[in-house]
Amino acid sequence: MKTNIVIKAIVILLFLSFTTISDNSTNSSLHKDFVYLKEMMPNLRSDLRYYGSNNFVGQPLEGYNAPKCILSKEAAEALFKVQAEFERIGFGLLIYDAYRPQQAVDFVIGWAEDDSDTLMKDDYYPNVDKKDLFEKGYIARQSGHSRGSTVDLTIVSLKTRHILNMGSPYDLFDEKSNMNYPNITKNQHALRMLLKRRMEKHGFQSYEKEWWHFTLKNEPFPKTYFDFPIE
Repeated sequence: MKTNIVIKAIVILLFLSFTTISDNSTNSSLHKDFVYLKEMMPNLRSDLRYYGSNNFVGQPLEGYNAPKCILSKEAAEALFKVQAEFERIGFGLLIYDAYRPQQAVDFVIGWAEDDSDTLMKDDYYPNVDKKDLFEKGYIARQSGHSRGSTVDLTIVSLKTRHILNMGSPYDLFDEKSNMNYPNITKNQHALRMLLKRRMEKHGFQSYEKEWWHFTLKNEPFPKTYFDFPIE
């Protein structure tokens, strides 16, 4: 009798251990409703700023464990159509950021609340006091990127790999980044409008303060902020 009880106890422990391992594996894998963009669009280029140190924080953000672009299936399918249109005229998209885990957003919040850390001020927010980043809407406690259907991007030449000049660099916290900022060249404004029109044609909505920022209008998870890491 005691032998049977011991055997049953061992079986239960093994089952519980297996269940724990399986749950951890699921949490660290790609969410079933998301896709890797490069698998859909081989010509898609990327410069994932938050995986490295070339960003307004000056270091990689938490949750960016691999240089991979992830979006919800619906947003990826819409972006595929935009990429296809640009490819027909010899251009393509370059992704700066796509899905962003909530843990990365929390990391940015911690950085923003530390007034002493101004390492990247000259490059990313030269005309804004760090304490005003929340008030001016440059930093938020929740990001549309964490819902999985928001993307930051620009246009690149497929032949020369040259990134087109949009009149201000990516992630510059400044009025120069406004979609309709007047004091840029006609060509730079035309390129912003070209990107805006193509993205809106396929279901994305632009963000007035950032020419590079677009969210799928009919996003599948409008109230869900995901936190699985990028791997």
